[in-house]
Amino acid sequence: MLKIKKGDKVEVRAGKDSGKRGTVLDVIPSTGRIVVEKVNVVIRHRKPRKSGEKGERIHKEASIDASNVMLVCPHTDKPTRVGFTFEGEKKVRVSKKSGKAI
Repeated sequence: MLKIKKGDKVEVRAGKDSGKRGTVLDVIPSTGRIVVEKVNVVIRHRKPRKSGEKGERIHKEASIDASNVMLVCPHTDKPTRVGFTFEGEKKVRVSKKSGKAI
């Protein structure tokens, strides 16, 4: 189970884009990878399929391993580890830096 969800704000901690922040666009739990907005941008070349159509270069975000990012705490605006706790019968994510629910 990944501790990062779609829509979370994360900071890249390793790799060519380390230090960049962005929101999570997609989570792939089966492979443990995530897609972050404006991080790990690759260029895909599309061939023309019909006559008269032009080929083009498409910039899109590729997935990165979830272990290379840290969740940004909404209360302190700093990267933090994530823990879990129970509030009543509901399991919630908790910031290790501030101790508050995310």
